[in-house]
Amino acid sequence: MHHYDEPVYLISIVAKILDIHPQTLRQYERENLITPSRTDGRIRLYSQRDIEQIKLILRLTREMGVNLAGVDVVLRLKDQMESMEQEIASLRHQLSQASHHSAIPPEKSLVTKRSIYEMIIYE
Repeated sequence: MHHYDEPVYLISIVAKILDIHPQTLRQYERENLITPSRTDGRIRLYSQRDIEQIKLILRLTREMGVNLAGVDVVLRLKDQMESMEQEIASLRHQLSQASHHSAIPPEKSLVTKRSIYEMIIYE
């Protein structure tokens, strides 16, 4: 088995797997929707991740009627969401670490809410 990100598939194989014309894949590349790897001889090589991206593009265009400009927006938003989810996970981990190493135990801290501001009062 190959690694998920390892570029191993030629354009003809990907086209056959997805039942699309190789020119469609070239169009997606021109539109910057996918970026396959290239060999020194400039041959396109696709990874499993690239294939999953192409499947998403095909789903958006065929099933949902989204044009390629809309697909670009959707993919950018998807990337932003994934980035934010990673950042949230990292912040949650940092918060968890900080609460375990806190100088003030949770039972001694008090959180009250006044108006629109939150106040933290330590005893």
